[in-house]
Amino acid sequence: MTEMLVADPQERFQDFLKSDKYRERISRMAIAGSTSLIVDFEELLATDSALAESMLENPDEYLEHANHAALAQLQIEEPEYAEGVEAINVRFQGLPETIPLRTLGSKHVGKLVMVEGIIVRATPTRPLVMQAAFRCKRCGTVTYVPQTDPFLREPPVCSDPTCRRRGPFDFLQEESTFIDSQEIRIQERPEGLPPGQLPRWIDIKLLGSELVDVARPGDHVSVVGIVRAVAPTLPRVGKLREFTLHLDTNFINVVSKEPETVLISPEEEKQILELAKDPWVHRKILRSIAPSIYGYEHIKEAIMYLLFGGVPKHLPDITIRGDMNVLMIGDPGTAKSQLLQYVARVAPRGLYTSGRGTTAAGLTAAVLREARGGMTLEAGALVLADKGVAAIDEIDKMRPEDRVAIHEAMEQQTVSIAKGGIVATLNARTSILAAANPALGRYDPYRTVAENVPLPVTILSRFDLIFVLRDVPEKELDTKMSEYILDIHRTGLAPVESPIPPDLFRKYISYAKNLKPVLTKEASERIKDFYLAMRSASETEGTPVAITARQLESLVRVAEARTRVALRKEVLAEDAETAIAIMKRSLEEVGIDISSSKFDIDLIMTGKPKSLRDKLSVVLGTVVEMEKETGMVEKSALLEKLETEREISSGEAERLIGQLVKEGTLYSPREGYLKKT
Repeated sequence: MTEMLVADPQERFQDFLKSDKYRERISRMAIAGSTSLIVDFEELLATDSALAESMLENPDEYLEHANHAALAQLQIEEPEYAEGVEAINVRFQGLPETIPLRTLGSKHVGKLVMVEGIIVRATPTRPLVMQAAFRCKRCGTVTYVPQTDPFLREPPVCSDPTCRRRGPFDFLQEESTFIDSQEIRIQERPEGLPPGQLPRWIDIKLLGSELVDVARPGDHVSVVGIVRAVAPTLPRVGKLREFTLHLDTNFINVVSKEPETVLISPEEEKQILELAKDPWVHRKILRSIAPSIYGYEHIKEAIMYLLFGGVPKHLPDITIRGDMNVLMIGDPGTAKSQLLQYVARVAPRGLYTSGRGTTAAGLTAAVLREARGGMTLEAGALVLADKGVAAIDEIDKMRPEDRVAIHEAMEQQTVSIAKGGIVATLNARTSILAAANPALGRYDPYRTVAENVPLPVTILSRFDLIFVLRDVPEKELDTKMSEYILDIHRTGLAPVESPIPPDLFRKYISYAKNLKPVLTKEASERIKDFYLAMRSASETEGTPVAITARQLESLVRVAEARTRVALRKEVLAEDAETAIAIMKRSLEEVGIDISSSKFDIDLIMTGKPKSLRDKLSVVLGTVVEMEKETGMVEKSALLEKLETEREISSGEAERLIGQLVKEGTLYSPREGYLKKT
């Protein structure tokens, strides 16, 4: 009995493939012109457990039997298509257990396993020769040699019995058989790491057009393959005793890809559409964002818009981004990092990184030297978060030269690299949620936002919404918050239950991102009226500029995001009103010119309020005027003139002069004198 079982695995496998499901799959292969048959391993295990066990223990032998059985079945189902097919590859998905990368070892060599991880590196697709054709230079006979080694192997002798020479041979490219190949590297998922451990990785070899370029860096994948151990070779020494592991892939499945391609079952779609019908859907979703964090309704609202995003516009000459960028500036202990980590977890594709340990190459892309001597690109955080959210904590702690890397990604949504002979532009269509601490530990309401946060205005101006989280003692609020926090510690549960479970919430976002809402006439009018009202306040000479075209685009993005939350096709007037309200809130928190108490967008755009720029130009004008008379300007005379004629107190004048000297506009040729550079 045992002998019969061992002797005929091919027939047993063919019996398994005779079920209606697999006969239909084989017929579909012929229509699609494919040479791969996907088999659910769990079904094989249920039908013939002994065959399934043998497949796991001895995959090299049993995969051959499976491939032959599939080809035999194809010849029965689709004889015409089978004539042109040399071999069928049976690919198994869904093994009973996933092996963690860190436990892969010698006991798994030669076995069929399934591993999961995130792709961090992928080489370009390269052709690999499977059967090489060589022509003997002496007699012209062509010999075919199957290739299995890493190096191209010539025939030992000519196959013509009359010749039998040891060469030389010419390699015939046209008559050789090639197959597509690619190498990827997968790394353990950050959430699955044991405490204090570095993530482990393994190289995966992909062979065949059905496997290459299926996944790209940033994708979470599960890979079924055979574990191989190879001894590295050192020049002039030979092979090492210590082997390295890699995986020969049988099947690769992308677990999470772009938000648009998240699989949503019909039941889930029904739940999503049911949720969207609720007139209070915005409140429901808002309450589902970080329910364990008390308060911050307006910031959670901004995060809701950031997750859903606006609609990108692709014009023939330019592209306008749809993704939103939000900055939180806050005192220590205001739960900024918790909010960021929550968003990175709930976004369909989210990444969290902290400023101090982040470099420009880590954010954009690193150019690395390959073992074979070429250069390869490894994707950084912003590229891995393409079509997702990048949460950057402590953005103010990053080195200025590293922070520059974010500029392009924030507005153009690309990352350009030109180093090591590689010139490339990668997509970084990501929303950025950033958090920063004030320069002096606490936010000073009497200083401008640019003075409070050590961030350049080039970055500040690229954020759609900026919020300040201030820790101000307030008895009623403090009572509620302390009760809320103590409740969490006492019960170990969130005091407020999330109305939408995180898994459904993620799918809701993915579903909404497929919608492309259009501005209605009423919504356009509301936004236009607000924009013109804010601009007209700046028309009269001497008043600050309240708002620029960048904020106008931000308003449209926020309105579109609010429409997506309700799964509507058109942006209504109420969406525009809400967008205006949150924009006003953001401007009030950071865009107020303290000395004139008016909106002044120059605080974010240039780092100086208009009132300060006007005073600086008055000081500069006075210096130029006095220079014409005396050549060098005596500081005491300048201070006196500014106080009597321009009504600028000596203390303020000293500060303004100090700022101009610091910026290099004025200089002191000798003690007590000033001159314009």
